[in-house]
Amino acid sequence: MSVSVRIPTILRTYTDGASEVNGEGATLREVLQKLDADFPGIGARILDETGKIRRFVNVYVGEEDVRFADGLDTVTPEGAHISVIPAVAGG
Repeated sequence: MSVSVRIPTILRTYTDGASEVNGEGATLREVLQKLDADFPGIGARILDETGKIRRFVNVYVGEEDVRFADGLDTVTPEGAHISVIPAVAGG
């Protein structure tokens, strides 16, 4: 399944500055694996060493936060928009 992945500014060094890239996969896990194969190193910024989405990174498939869906097993239908959003902290 072909999808688009929106890349936050902080991770664009991995995508040669691209704010959106094409991805492929039937699930979010597959999309992220392909993303890391195409842009080495980006996967480690999204997933922790155990393979889970990092605590301070939010990922959406469409309008749905995958933490409240099926996590990395969330289905990514053809044409879906995936957004990777780092949490912003401040005081």
